[in-house]
Amino acid sequence: MNDTHNHTSDYFHHLLPIDIDGCDLLVELALDLNWSWNHATDKIWRDLDPELWAITHNPWVVLQTVSRERIKQMLADSTFRANVESLAGKRQKAETPERWFQQVHEKESIHCIAYFCMEFMLSEALPIYSGGLGNVAGDQLKAASDLGVPVIGVGLLYQRGYFRQVIDPNGAQQALYPYNDPGQLPITPLREANGEWLRLKINLPVGSIWLRTWQVIVGNVKLYLLDSNDAANYPEHRGITSELYGGDSELRLKQELILGIGGWRLLETLGIHPEVCHLNEGHAAFAVLDRAASFMQKNGQSFEVALAATRPGNIFTTHTAVSAGFDRFSPELIARYLGGYAQKILGIGLSDLLALGRSNPADPLEPFNMAALAIHGSGAVNGVSRLHGKVSRNLFQPLFPRWPTSEIPIGHVTNGVHISSWESAEANDLWRRNCGKSRWLGETDLLEQQIRKVSDECLWNFRLAASKALIEYARARSCLQQAASGAGVILKLLNPDALTLGFARRFATYKRPNLLLHDQERLLRILTNPDRPVQLILAGKAHPADKEGQMMIQEWNTFISRPEARLHVIFISDYDMQLTEHLVRGVDVWLNTPRRPWEACGTSGMKVLVNGGINLSELDGWWAEAYTPEVGWALGDGLEHGDDPKQDALEAEALYNLLEQEIIPEFYTRNNQGVPVAWVAKMRESMASLTPQFSTNRSVRDYTEAYYLPAAAAYRQRVADQGQKALQIVEWQQSLEQKWNTLRFDGTTVETRDKQHEFNVQLFLNGLDPESVKVELYTEDTHGDPECQEMMRSIQSSDESDCTGYHAVISAQRPATDYTARVVPRFPGARIPLEDCHILWND
Repeated sequence: MNDTHNHTSDYFHHLLPIDIDGCDLLVELALDLNWSWNHATDKIWRDLDPELWAITHNPWVVLQTVSRERIKQMLADSTFRANVESLAGKRQKAETPERWFQQVHEKESIHCIAYFCMEFMLSEALPIYSGGLGNVAGDQLKAASDLGVPVIGVGLLYQRGYFRQVIDPNGAQQALYPYNDPGQLPITPLREANGEWLRLKINLPVGSIWLRTWQVIVGNVKLYLLDSNDAANYPEHRGITSELYGGDSELRLKQELILGIGGWRLLETLGIHPEVCHLNEGHAAFAVLDRAASFMQKNGQSFEVALAATRPGNIFTTHTAVSAGFDRFSPELIARYLGGYAQKILGIGLSDLLALGRSNPADPLEPFNMAALAIHGSGAVNGVSRLHGKVSRNLFQPLFPRWPTSEIPIGHVTNGVHISSWESAEANDLWRRNCGKSRWLGETDLLEQQIRKVSDECLWNFRLAASKALIEYARARSCLQQAASGAGVILKLLNPDALTLGFARRFATYKRPNLLLHDQERLLRILTNPDRPVQLILAGKAHPADKEGQMMIQEWNTFISRPEARLHVIFISDYDMQLTEHLVRGVDVWLNTPRRPWEACGTSGMKVLVNGGINLSELDGWWAEAYTPEVGWALGDGLEHGDDPKQDALEAEALYNLLEQEIIPEFYTRNNQGVPVAWVAKMRESMASLTPQFSTNRSVRDYTEAYYLPAAAAYRQRVADQGQKALQIVEWQQSLEQKWNTLRFDGTTVETRDKQHEFNVQLFLNGLDPESVKVELYTEDTHGDPECQEMMRSIQSSDESDCTGYHAVISAQRPATDYTARVVPRFPGARIPLEDCHILWND
């Protein structure tokens, strides 16, 4: 990598008094988002300006806002200065650490993984996120830093980002779009060696667009951001990166062109050559095209060969559980924006480009699907939970016609959360005392048995303190919210000793955020029981275009306005990362009620684990694989029912019953020391068995060992010798394409004797090399999983018939009719059916 990014401090010379001795160390600390999970520097910013720090939690804003005199005064204090120098020294030592990756894997096994995503949730100080997708991306970058995995991020810098939420006096959501002033964000511009701002120019049919480039330091990881708000652009183009998930289809296409094509070209400009490109959702799929184009230009190969060469180095992670969730663009829009690119840069026709984004290339009306492009351009595909992997295999089955759903090449890596970002200071102390300082920096096998040793009294006192802190925060934030709306402030809001339920997420119909309101009178009785009170803290946004979601927010606020409910339920507006941190650290029970299987994974419930919260959730996403009666409570029967209102009513009833008959009694049944023993047992089991398993420590290690390392090795093999292996694969694919439709089975016999079936088939190959295909006997086991046995080639008939015989002998435990012969492609190193999905059944 060149030193383009090493000239950023000059840009801020006029913003910061960096001529003050020691201020350069403060700049280094403020611009490293390591502070978003390692809170060692908090005291520095609090000492500089306690009020501003409490409001913003943004060291960069604090450092720019305080006076020169204040900075001089504080740096003159020997204790303050020593703390700054110590922390800066530790940061510099951590830049080249020997962490898990370096300790476990060979240094040359992989040099760089480029992680593309539309949003990154790293801190409320950098509001370029909406929710779950950004949460996963941000947490994985942090874990890569902790573990030493060589990841860099690529994303967009939004002028306004996702909307901010205000609840009006009628309880309705109002959307605001405050401007993200780059000078107030903990980012720096990328600069050329001569100090010039690094800007990229990409050509679109609407004209040339200049892209500004930025760098975010995330511990040992860097995140690069692009934005179109360049003074040289037309006003319309400056707004391309204005809003996250805003605008129409054309604006979304332009954003995704910038992310994919602009992002890849930024890496090339910086001299970064990743072996692996990880596409976190299909938004970045255009990167596979420009990566192939780059290979074409350097090696003089066709696009087909270039794609075959680079494909193994691309990984696609899908987070979508319903087909309607994939980004699709009309053929006309793709033709307008990418027709010239396809012809001039890729050397292919528009129809060939459109085929990469379709399940049926022959259908001229089928929209261009970004997920299909990502699959066609990747060497591996995964969902984000075990259940979601299964759901995704069904969703993408049309891309692999006639293949059994169980063999659709989509695996799964269940998401995790970055524990250090979501644990409270008290949780950090508890885990550190019992599990060590480096517990989240490598293997986690011993954590389960270590945390089990914590006493009931210790765990319960820890939870009492967490509940009290949440209630204090919720009261303060609610007071600000009520004052801003002109409503009266309720001083006795919430009870620190009551059972506290938390529900916070995007308000969308499939998440059923109003399931608890199914029987409002029964809910009120549960909340207001004087002997066993319950309280509920709610938060969440509905997309500005989602009217149903907004109506559900208003319905909750109408319920809260009832005098009986006002002391027991609050809705906190403007759900963001800071609010999430407080909620997951303090709630007793985290509630999640989606319709199965529409929640791909869900990560909010994982964040309560380290803090001793317990989950009550639908058996969907991660909870479908995590749940046992010892760690929490489950809704639903583990089956899919669509959006049937009768099922909603049944599950609402089950939810009330769980609260009344199990959860509330367990919370309030105390021993002589005032400890709810059964409750604490669930807490301990949840913390011990689930926290390590559903952490990014585990998920990033899974990605590294199951995806990144194999992808890097396959990529290096494919691109060697100017892509000769890829050229051979393309020639093999072309041969298959020419001959496949003429292949046919030409006779089958089965003989059963001595408890064995002997199968013999004749296959007409029409001159196709027999080594290009594999003949198998296929069946399914009792769980529906495939069982395949390759048939051996035997005797080839005369040249006139061009038939080849295949035979296999198998146990006769199952009837011969359970088995079907089939032909599938075969080539050394090719990934079937991801790279070639031909299949012929002996129907």
